[in-house]
Amino acid sequence: MPELQQLRPRHAPAVLAFELANREYFAATITDRGDDYFAHFADRHAALLAEQAAGVCAFYVLVAEDGSVLGRFNLVDLEDGTAELGYRVARHAAGRGLATATVRDLCRLAAARHGLRTLRAATSHANVASQRVLSKAGFVPIGPADLGGQPGTWYQCDLAAASAGHDRAGGRDGHEATD
Repeated sequence: MPELQQLRPRHAPAVLAFELANREYFAATITDRGDDYFAHFADRHAALLAEQAAGVCAFYVLVAEDGSVLGRFNLVDLEDGTAELGYRVARHAAGRGLATATVRDLCRLAAARHGLRTLRAATSHANVASQRVLSKAGFVPIGPADLGGQPGTWYQCDLAAASAGHDRAGGRDGHEATD
């Protein structure tokens, strides 16, 4: 069963492999990272770990049993009980409920481990799968977003309300039909 792990130095090779294998897939719905990202990946990974150590951000990877990365889930700009959520899931893992289940898990971690009360996330109008993930995880649309020139929507989640809603529903079993 996949495990959500906080980003560590040892994850670098698997994260790079994940990004390279899915580059074209991600570029279909979000802005491409560019060649410079891959050329200087080690420096970028070290910078992310430094931001995490400083408490500014929290980065997570969804790791398969074989050690490969199935997805990245990030809490960025942690400040005053709020952060921005970003995530991406490998093409071969999409549509299996992993993104929804992991976003829900990260919402609980955001509150319990990081003391957050609110998460925000933006997705393009073209990224219908991400819109479904956010809605299923308790996010509601709050306004328009400009994502690198692509129109989109900002979503927000009140973590206390989302947690209460999941508790009333009897929790999550981790197995959903689709994202």
